[in-house]
Amino acid sequence: QVQLVESGGGLVQPGGSLRLSCAASKSIFTINVMGWYRQAPGKERELVAIIHSGGITNYADFVKGRFTISRDNAKNTVYLQMNSLKPEDTALYYCTADFVAWGQGTQVTVSS
Repeated sequence: QVQLVESGGGLVQPGGSLRLSCAASKSIFTINVMGWYRQAPGKERELVAIIHSGGITNYADFVKGRFTISRDNAKNTVYLQMNSLKPEDTALYYCTADFVAWGQGTQVTVSS
């Protein structure tokens, strides 16, 4: 099973940007869906964005127009570019491969 490691989280002010990375331990070329989920304290894990092997993307309504998911098969890496961040985006962000493999998460905190 592929191992996933997220990075790029941190503390950012409202309106700021972050780029999250998810590095896979082996080729993601044959992985159908790569995605990002998040979980805020006291809340359930929720889908943020997914990208299919053919490049089709889907986003949760609350991030449309602000976040962009992309995948670089040559680098075995998936990215989440997050712009116009809001305090409600504060959460632990997880990467997933086909909703079977999961990373440990990277913390994103949006606060002034």
